Amino acid sequence: MADKRDYYEVLGVDKNADDATIKAAYRKLAKKYHPDMNPGDKDAEAKFKEASEAYGVLSDPEKRQKYDQFGHAAFDGSAGGGGFDFSGMDFSDIFGDLFGFGDIFGGGRRGGGRSNGPMKGANLRTSVRLKFEEAVFGCKKQIELEVKENCKTCGGSGAKPGSAIDTCPKCGGKGKVVFTQQSLFGMMQNVQSCPDCGGSGKVIREKCTDCRGTGFVPMRKRYEVEFPAGVDNGQFKRMTGLGEPGQNGGPRGDVLVEAVVDRHPIFQREDRDIYSTVPVSFAVAALGGEIVIDTVDGPVTYEVKPGTSTDTRVRLKGKGVPSLRDAKSRGDHYVLLTVQVPTKLSNRAKELLKEFDAECGDTLHAAERFRNEKNMGGADVDNGKKKKKKSIFG
Repeated sequence: MADKRDYYEVLGVDKNADDATIKAAYRKLAKKYHPDMNPGDKDAEAKFKEASEAYGVLSDPEKRQKYDQFGHAAFDGSAGGGGFDFSGMDFSDIFGDLFGFGDIFGGGRRGGGRSNGPMKGANLRTSVRLKFEEAVFGCKKQIELEVKENCKTCGGSGAKPGSAIDTCPKCGGKGKVVFTQQSLFGMMQNVQSCPDCGGSGKVIREKCTDCRGTGFVPMRKRYEVEFPAGVDNGQFKRMTGLGEPGQNGGPRGDVLVEAVVDRHPIFQREDRDIYSTVPVSFAVAALGGEIVIDTVDGPVTYEVKPGTSTDTRVRLKGKGVPSLRDAKSRGDHYVLLTVQVPTKLSNRAKELLKEFDAECGDTLHAAERFRNEKNMGGADVDNGKKKKKKSIFG
């Protein structure tokens, strides 16, 4: 067990941590590494399982006491305790509102046990593209999915009408089979769904010709998905009970709809704040004045202070993205003001600019004055380049 990390280290808590601290630490890790939020990520899946195992021990007073006394040996039988069965751990209080969004976003878990009891159906995943403003203020979208429905011919049994359904001889109707094997950690027992009956505990003699014994037929269905204001790129809307059918009378799975938000040509988003860059003319930056700034709520005017330098940041309070929990609470919009230097000037504009420069320190002739002053003082300066001094040897 030397390669197994300490459970307290896995959750990032002290060995004297109370139950609330342990639960909070696990919630944070479970939310980060949950398979629903990291599809296909094996590393995240491994970390999720590791955290779940650690929580399963440290959240149980008896198991935690054994672990504190014997370490990991308490669960492989080498400490004389006979080991513990982790398959019965209940995480319903954790995953019921894991992601903190109730019925809008969130985690779920499959039901099930050690027999052929009700099993929740698999989740279906799809994605919808949203415009930047649609994500900010919320919107409704239509999706089309292929879902399984009960076969009307056999009533979902999978058997040809009038034919018999037998108890599975391999599992005796339990739907589960137990495999015992030797591992590095001793004898291990694995409980798996029966391969002959697929976990139903029953064997169909004659399969229904319409559903081919599955009990379900595929159908195309359209659903309306309502995304709340403030949804961000990569977040999911959970549509409860619209996924794959459950087994043995279990509930249907869910549909997870991912929001794919388009990039905006002007705005960038970070959490609930919006950022943009606005050009300011040299005259407005120097003298001050009103400018027009585009926001997600439409154009607004802003008073620029006299003498504003480039890269000045201003804040438009409450012009950001609404909170998922409270649409009335919004982030801010931060604007970077960049002073624009004109590249095309008329002769009249050039003359006026020279007059302006003369009144403000005559910077156009600063280098010339520098050379003149240095030359008058005997300095070896010519056109900005140092002259080589003559050697005393000629």
